Amino acid sequence: MFIYKVGVVGAGTMGAEIAQAISFAGIPVVLKDVNESFVQQGIAKARQIYQRRVEKGKMTPEDLEAKMVLISGVTGYNGLSDVDLAIEAVPEDLALKQQVFRELDTACARHTILASNTSALSISALGGVTKRPGQVIGFHFFYPAHVMKLIEVIPGLETTDDTVNDTISFAESLRKLPIRVSECPGFLVNRLLLPYLNEAAYCLQEGAAGLSQIDQTMIEFGFPMGPFTLVDQLGLDVCHHAANVLLDGYGPRMQPAAIWQSVYERGRLGAKRGAGFYRYGEHAGQPDADMEDIVRSLRSRAPQPTAPFSPLRLLAPMINEAALCLQERVASASDIDTGVLAGLGFPQDKLGILHYADQIGIDHTLVTLEGLAKQLGERFWPAPILKRMVAAGRLGVKNGKGFFIYT
Repeated sequence: MFIYKVGVVGAGTMGAEIAQAISFAGIPVVLKDVNESFVQQGIAKARQIYQRRVEKGKMTPEDLEAKMVLISGVTGYNGLSDVDLAIEAVPEDLALKQQVFRELDTACARHTILASNTSALSISALGGVTKRPGQVIGFHFFYPAHVMKLIEVIPGLETTDDTVNDTISFAESLRKLPIRVSECPGFLVNRLLLPYLNEAAYCLQEGAAGLSQIDQTMIEFGFPMGPFTLVDQLGLDVCHHAANVLLDGYGPRMQPAAIWQSVYERGRLGAKRGAGFYRYGEHAGQPDADMEDIVRSLRSRAPQPTAPFSPLRLLAPMINEAALCLQERVASASDIDTGVLAGLGFPQDKLGILHYADQIGIDHTLVTLEGLAKQLGERFWPAPILKRMVAAGRLGVKNGKGFFIYT
C-alpha cells in the first residue's frame, strides 16, 4: 500500500519533528493535538526547523513555504479520517496511548495503519485495544527526529507482514534507515543503551571514576558525547521510565544504580530543567554542591569499587545485551550494529558493537564478562551464545569468524 497522507497525534517536540520529516519528503501530514494552541506550537516548531535550513542556505524561503503547505493541524480525530498512516506521538503512558489507539481505530479508514512512536511500551498491548491488531505497529523515531536517520519498526503479536513491509517502505521514502526489531521490553536500541549508561552510573557512585573523567574517556573512545551528557540531553525522566521498563522486563541484571533515583528525586531532570548530572544555563560550569552531595552520600554507604573504570567495563554489558538480542532473534547482527551506529552514535570506525566484540576477540569478551560477574555481580553474567561461540572457535577477526565472517 502506498502512503499518500499521514496523521501525527501529539504536537509536542517529537510529534512536530516527525511531521516536519514527513513533509520534507513531500507527503501531506495532519498534526493533531487536544487544543489549537498546542497544534499551532507544533506547526511553529516545524517551521523553525525549515527556517534553520534557510539560514544555512540549504533551501530557499519559497521552498520553506512549499513544504509548510503540506502541514495542517486539527484538534479532532475526524480530521484523520482519510490518512493512510496515523503515528501516535503522545507521552509514554500506556493507558493514554491505548486511549489514543481506540480513538484512531474508530476515526480512521479501515485500511489505515496505526503506528506508535513509543520507545519501550508493548505494541501488542496497543493493538489489543483495536479491531485491527494486524495493522498496528511500532514506528520508533530517535530524537531529534528530523535529524536522526534510524527508525525501529516493531511488529506486535498480530501485525501482518503487509503492515511491516508497507511501514518499512514508508520509512525509506522519508530517507530514513529502518531496522526490523522483534517486540521486547526496550526494543533494541534502548535495551542496548541502558546497560551502558547504568554501568557509567555504577562507576560514578562507587568512586571508580569521576563524572567528567567518565564522559571524557568515552568521547576519546569515539562517542559524540559522554554517557552523563547524553542522559542530560535525553532527560532523567525519560531514562528513569526506560530503566523501570527494562527492570520489569529483564529483572536483576537491569537493576538501576542508586544514583539515578537520587538525581531524579532532586528534580534534576537534565538540560531542559537546568540541571541533571551537570548544570546548564547561567550556572553551567560552576561548582555543583548538590551533585557533590549526592555522590558523596552514595559513596559513603556503598562498598568500595572492586573493579576499575575503563571503556570496556561500560561496553561489556552492551556487548552482552547485544549477544542476547541476537540469541533471542530480536534483530539480525547487521541490524544490531546499524542500530548502535545510527541510533546511539557508536564510533563509526568500530563498525558497531558486535563488530567491536569481534575486534577485541570473543574469547577476551567472555573472560572480561566472567571476571566482572565475579567482582560486580550477575549484571555481567555472559550470554550463553558467547560461550558457544568460543567453544566453536568463533573468536572474531583474529581467526576470521565471530559474529561476522572476515576474509
